[in-house]
Amino acid sequence: MRALVISTVVGALALSGCQTTPSNGQTTSGGISDYKKTAIGSLIGAAAGYGLSRSNANSSAQNNRALAIGAVLGAGAGLYLDNKEKKLRQQMQGTGVEVNRNPDGSVGLVMPGNITFDTNKSTIKPNFYSTLNKVAQTLTEDNKSAILVTGYTDSTGNDSINIPLSQARAQSVASYLSAQGVPTNRINAQGHGAQNPIADNNTAAGREQNRRVEISIYAAQ
Repeated sequence: MRALVISTVVGALALSGCQTTPSNGQTTSGGISDYKKTAIGSLIGAAAGYGLSRSNANSSAQNNRALAIGAVLGAGAGLYLDNKEKKLRQQMQGTGVEVNRNPDGSVGLVMPGNITFDTNKSTIKPNFYSTLNKVAQTLTEDNKSAILVTGYTDSTGNDSINIPLSQARAQSVASYLSAQGVPTNRINAQGHGAQNPIADNNTAAGREQNRRVEISIYAAQ
């Protein structure tokens, strides 16, 4: 059983590194195709359930029960996020917002600074409200999501400026979503300044990409 759990975790993590294309469901890493994220969720859930049972009980029956429960919960979370990802991809078409799947399994929305905020400002641009309204609509359908809003800047300036600015931008997005009905206790806002760039800060185009807000959507158990 221990060998099974170890292989389950390793396999799940390996599969989660494969990126699924939205058009045909094929993965681009290693030529593996037709793996569903729900399967990954069930594997991770099974491993988590088994690990919890091992820390609290010695009975093999209890271990197996926790394994099964974890698998069911994990599969449900995977299916839930699949549905959110599909709907958000449709809603965000033409808005400039990128929708992807993060390595941790959450659904990620990348909102570049050129469509969200003016330079050195943390007030949301009025023409971006309609996009955030669509995101809020999807998140309030069931209010089962946990949302992390993260703000980033480019490398211009220093942390004393960039971190508070990125935090203020993340909080602006979080507050707007909350005002549209997303429960406040399900939203967390963070500002990381110039950390984790996604493009080259030596070019104007790269800095524009790095000035962004990201929304990560998790299935809250």
